[in-house]
Parts: sequence; structure tokens; C-alpha cells
Amino acid sequence: MSSPADSAHPVAPPQEPTIERIALESGPAHTRADWEKAAAAVLRKSRKLGDDDGDDRVWDRLTRTTLDGIGVTPLGTPDDLATLVTAGRPQRAGEWDVRAHHADPDAATTRSALLTDLENGVTSLWIQVGEHGIPVSELRAVLADVLLDVAPVVLDAPGDQLSAAQALASLANGTTLADGTNLGFDPVGASIRRGGLDAAVTGLDSSTVAAAGALAAQLGCRALVVDATAVHDLGASDAQELGYAIAVGAAYLRQLVDDGRDVAEAADLLEFRLAATDEQFPTIAKLRAARRLWTRVLELSGVDDAAPMRLHAVTSRPMMSKYDPWVNMLRTCVAAFAAGVGGADAVTVLPFDAPLGLPDAFSRRIARNTSALLISESHVARVTDPAGGAYAVEKLTDDVAAAAWGELGRLESATSGDGSGSLAGLPGLAARIDAVVAERDLQIARRKRPITGLSEFPNLAEVLPERAPYAGDGFAVRRYGHAFEALRDEPAQTPVFLATMGTVAAHTARATFASNLFAAGGIAVVNPGRADDVAAVVAAYSGPDGGQPVVCLTGSDAAYAAWGADLVAALRQAGARWVILAGKAPEGVEVDDTCAMGLDALDFLRRTREQLA
Repeated sequence: MSSPADSAHPVAPPQEPTIERIALESGPAHTRADWEKAAAAVLRKSRKLGDDDGDDRVWDRLTRTTLDGIGVTPLGTPDDLATLVTAGRPQRAGEWDVRAHHADPDAATTRSALLTDLENGVTSLWIQVGEHGIPVSELRAVLADVLLDVAPVVLDAPGDQLSAAQALASLANGTTLADGTNLGFDPVGASIRRGGLDAAVTGLDSSTVAAAGALAAQLGCRALVVDATAVHDLGASDAQELGYAIAVGAAYLRQLVDDGRDVAEAADLLEFRLAATDEQFPTIAKLRAARRLWTRVLELSGVDDAAPMRLHAVTSRPMMSKYDPWVNMLRTCVAAFAAGVGGADAVTVLPFDAPLGLPDAFSRRIARNTSALLISESHVARVTDPAGGAYAVEKLTDDVAAAAWGELGRLESATSGDGSGSLAGLPGLAARIDAVVAERDLQIARRKRPITGLSEFPNLAEVLPERAPYAGDGFAVRRYGHAFEALRDEPAQTPVFLATMGTVAAHTARATFASNLFAAGGIAVVNPGRADDVAAVVAAYSGPDGGQPVVCLTGSDAAYAAWGADLVAALRQAGARWVILAGKAPEGVEVDDTCAMGLDALDFLRRTREQLA
């Protein structure tokens, strides 16, 4: 029997092609085995999979493991979500709050810079106040032209949080502050910023939290920021950063409740700040997991309809490099994209020159325009939770949330038993972060986590832009490439001579590899070009008296086998004190060192610099 719709339209109208219709008309869906076979064929061509390896080995080859031991799979499947129940999904509808960070202690400069930001797309201000930024006494002058009922202001004053908040209150003088304004109290984060993890949190002073809550109630704004970038900047993993954020947030929540507020009201006084890195999918998962974790905390506290978590994402300070700082534009763009997709309510893109000092007008413009590009041109903010439903992202979100919940449990074990609910310490967190830092450093040293412009493709001839220093030298940040930066800070005074064996086509691959590797350690090279025999190489070699005590052979395997031993002997006779070979030395070719993919680059570069010295 036909339906009313069928009788009204006896001939079906033409249908627009959709993804679903195309999939149905193109035949049955492909299986997991089909994908494994296709992926394995590509990996075998690139020699990343052996002919005898099963197709299912592609999962091992293509799955990347985070520093929390979580696998980021190359492909998600419905099976990943078979038992998964989600909660706390991103709620932001529409554009995120574009938040600019200001820390220049000169009041006139900051006043002009923040007005320029507000006139050109920035929607809120994050103001560094105190010893690391604008003096408290200058806050009124800095914000004199800001409409506080339109532009939210978030304070950050680790050294004197109460004085900064009182200065803002005095400036407001009865004004209804814009939604999103936050006094920025964070006593736990402040202790870490000022004294490191070892000096942090010997007990939360409940009076500070109470004062923040009282002043915020008077002004009608938020009171506290749980700034987890304090531990991210010291090297924490995603799960450690999240576990810390939720533990500190829960401690603040308890103290606000003890001060007479109900849980929902107390939760609405908090904002969370997390770092967004250029590792796109882990960042998306981290931000989505944060909401899930906080929703669970509120559920356990008896709140089912609390306001959504207020989440501020700031592009990672440690991921940035002071060398080739222009690459930071790319890193921060990817990080901002991930923050927007992950559902951040506010996003701060730090200027690309931030590792060098106080940013200039150009870098500020690039920073704010990054969000403008993503929102207005790429339309990233058009969809709420755009990553939701993607099998791989949902699975990764769940894995990150589980790992962070475990970290939360370890930190919550230190909650004091005196009924105050305050955090008595951060048990074992410093040691756990140290272990993550050691593993990350090893991966960076081996260039398994390459840093473009620093550990890969460095430019020894670059001239860095000059920037004014931060007030109080800024906050302690352990940049991921700090060890390579230290080598670049003191470049070697003597170059390495490249013994280029054979034609350019024969030696250029290894010569380029070696040149980039040496440059990553602040070591220049001398490349004489084509040399067809031992005599030609030796003729181009100046010897130690000519400032070339270290030589690196660069050529093909065939050249190494044919005349490598004779060349090494001739170079030693010419005065070479240290001979390196790029690649694997064949039998009979005795050298002092070798360099190839996968080596500990830092260790190799330090050895080489010792010989150059």
C-alpha cells in the first residue's frame, strides 16, 4: 500500500546527489581488511612495511603514541565507540572570544596596543599585572579608554592578586562589567609561577579564595582562573595538565562552597585555562576531555544542570622557538584551529615573536588575525563541536579523559583531611612531569619530534628580530627546543669540512642531511662540491691549520666501499683529527663517528663541538 506521499508524487522527483546516496550507489561499504590492504601497499612501497609483514601491521606502523602512552590511530572505526558514553560536549555556539594578552610594563604602550587590538577584532583582554607586567598603579591608566561593560578584562597577577582585583573594582566604579570579566585569582598557579612545583601548594589559603568570591559577587563577574598552563610550561603532558586543572578546580570549588555558596553558583565563578599545541588531534581531544571531566566532577557534587565549563585556550609557550620565529605563525595557527574545534570559549594566539621578548605591532596583528582567518574565512566556528562523532577523535577524547582522571586521583590523594577541602600538595607531580620531560627531550634529541627551523632546516645566517625584554624576565618556560637553542646561542667558531665524494647527484642527499644536522648545533660546514677521487678531496681540504680539524664524509654507499678507506687515510695524513661518516660505515672504513637518521642528534653535536674546540 502506498503512503500519502507516494500517491501525491507517483513519479519520484530527481534527488540531489549526497554523500550518502553516492556511497549507496557505488556499492557495498569497504571493510577494515580492505583499508588495511590498501594502506599496507603504500607502506611497502615506502619500505616502512616488509613484504612478509601482514596487512594488519599497518596499525602499528601508523599509530602514534603520545607522552601519556595513548595511541593516536590513523583511522577510527565504529567499534571504537561501541561502549562509549559521552558527556560534557562543547557547548559554544558561534564565534569564540578572541582574547589578546598584554604584558608590556609601559602604560602608554600597552594602552595604545590594547585599543588597537579592540578596534581590529579582539573581543577581550588578558592583562598581566604586577612584577611580570603592568604595575598595579598603572592599571587605571592602561584601561582608561576601555569600555568595561563591552570588553571583558581578565587579570593575571601572581604576585599581588588582591591589589590588582581591587584596582579593577575601583576603576569599574558601579559599571556593569562585560560578561567574561574575571578577577583572575589563582593562588595555586601563582605559587607555581613564583616558586616552581617544588615550592608550590603547601596548603591553600581559604581566605584568598573567599576574598575573590566576595569581590566577584560585588562586581558581578567571575573570580578565579585555574591556569593549567603553569604546569604545561614546565613540561607537563596533556593528562597531567588536565588532572592538575580538575584537581585545583575541585579544591577551589570546595572552598567556595565552604564559604556559603551552592555548588552551581561556585562553579560559575571559575574559568579554566589550558594550552593548545600544534599537535592538532591531541589538543582537540584534551579540550573536549576537559569538559567531560568537569561535568563528571559536578555530577558527583550533585549538580546536573550547572553552567558549561568556561574554557580559555592559549597557544603553547613551550612549543615555540626563538630561532626562525616566523615558523611560530604556523604552529600557533594549527594550535588555534585545534582550540576552536575543541570548543574553547576564548582563544589567545600568542605573537610569533613571544620567545624573543615583548611583541611588536606586526606580530600582534598576525596573532589577532589568526583567529579572524579561522572564524571569518575558514568558518571553523560555524559548527558546534565539529569533531564530535568522528570515531578516532571520540576514542582519543575518551582515552585522554581516562588518563587525566587517573592523574586527578593521584593528586586528590593529597586533599587535606581537616574538612577544608584544600589541596595539601601535588604529590609526585614534579617527578611525573620530570619523567615526561625526559622522554620528550629524548624524542626531540633523536628528532622524532622535529622542530622546524631549530632541529630541522636551521638557518645559521638568520638575523633574529630584536625585542624588548619582559618585566621581571617573564615566567619560567621550558621550551621544547631549549637544548638546541643553547647550542645555537653559542655557535661553533670552526666549521666542519664536508668530504663530498663523487658527483653532486651522488653526494648531495647525505651532504644536505649532514649540513642540516651540523647547523642544528650551531656548526657551519665547508662544502667544496664535486670531487671524483681522493686527490680532489684532499686538494680542497685546508687541514687543521686552515681551521678544519673535523671532516665528514658524504657520499654513496658504493663510493664509501670503493675509496672510503683510502680517503680516510689521506685525510688523517693531511691533519684531520676527527673523521665522521654520514650513513653507515662499511667494513674496512675506520672513522671516529657516524651520523644517520635516528641518532641522538644532541649527543652527536656535543661530541663534534668538543672536537672542533
